[in-house]
Amino acid sequence: MKKNMGGLDRIIRILVAMVISVLYFTGIIQGTLGYVLLGLSAIFVLTSFISFCPLYAIVGLNTCKAK
Repeated sequence: MKKNMGGLDRIIRILVAMVISVLYFTGIIQGTLGYVLLGLSAIFVLTSFISFCPLYAIVGLNTCKAK
C-alpha cells in the first residue's frame, strides 16, 4: 500500500475519533448512532496509523506530500 494521507489529514482524523469517543463514553451520543460513530472513529484511527485510506485510493486523492 502506498501512503496517500498527509500529516494534517492524519491529525484531524485522530482528533475527530477522540471527540466521538468522548461524546459516546460521556453518554451524549447513544444507541445506534453511537455504535455507528464509534465504528467510524475506529476506521479513522486505523487509517491514520497506516497512512492509507482506501476511499482516497478509489477516488484518486492523495494528501501526502510528494517526495
